[in-house]
Amino acid sequence: MRIDLHTHSTASDGTDSPAALVRGAAAAGLDVVAITDHDTTRGYAEAIAALPEGLTLVTGAELSCRLDGVSMHLLAYLFDPEEPALLAERELVRDDRVPRARAMVARLAALGVPVTWEQVLRIAGDGSVGRPHVASALVELGVVPTVGDAFTEDWLADGGRAYVPKHETDPFEAVRLVKAAGGVTVFAHPAASKRGRTVPDSAIAALAAAGLDGIEADHMDHDADTRARLRALAGDLGLLATGSSDYHGSRKTCVLGEYTTDPEVYGEITRRATGAFPVPGAGGA
Repeated sequence: MRIDLHTHSTASDGTDSPAALVRGAAAAGLDVVAITDHDTTRGYAEAIAALPEGLTLVTGAELSCRLDGVSMHLLAYLFDPEEPALLAERELVRDDRVPRARAMVARLAALGVPVTWEQVLRIAGDGSVGRPHVASALVELGVVPTVGDAFTEDWLADGGRAYVPKHETDPFEAVRLVKAAGGVTVFAHPAASKRGRTVPDSAIAALAAAGLDGIEADHMDHDADTRARLRALAGDLGLLATGSSDYHGSRKTCVLGEYTTDPEVYGEITRRATGAFPVPGAGGA
């Protein structure tokens, strides 16, 4: 059983539509895929309508959080998407994305980079505009060769020359909100140091004590030693250890199913969730 619990569609910053994503997941031989777009659940309906027979969809989101000045992402699975408190917090984060992206465009212009707001909007399409869309604009202009190369101190990384902060949720509050909505939380790529500063293990321990369910150990931004260390940490803290691709379509080099989650861990996630249930495919169009 092959399970990928971290993917993105055009509902946020992926390049595959939700329908194309689930079809691609089936073609890649996955049995279970989670759609975890940034701070939004807008891709659910399209994905469910297109869900191929034999593929199960886990609904989720990747929540933007910040702890002691460090940006971090929290994967939330199988929560009630209409629960008012969590919905309001997600909307607050999303609503701040547009003025933040506009401010980054302005900073780039001041640095002599001719990115335009119209260009960023075209790249974002129907998705929630964010840093990856600004990064893609830099690639289009030939400023950097890849999206990943835009996330440096020279450009868009935390504290970079064109970086602008946005509203991000306190992760302890995010864990509380997701739990109240019947969901399960997993700390995404907790040791991805090439993205910027990471939180210490003591913070992960505190989050575990507050109800965090797991950490994403197997991820493209973790080398073998880091993956082993995170698995050991998960064991010490009584956390689940997951593996996922963090697929973004053509915006990143990772492929669906590049890393996967153990079926027993997936089973425990579904047992803990009460806000929603995995959706089995019925052969969507």
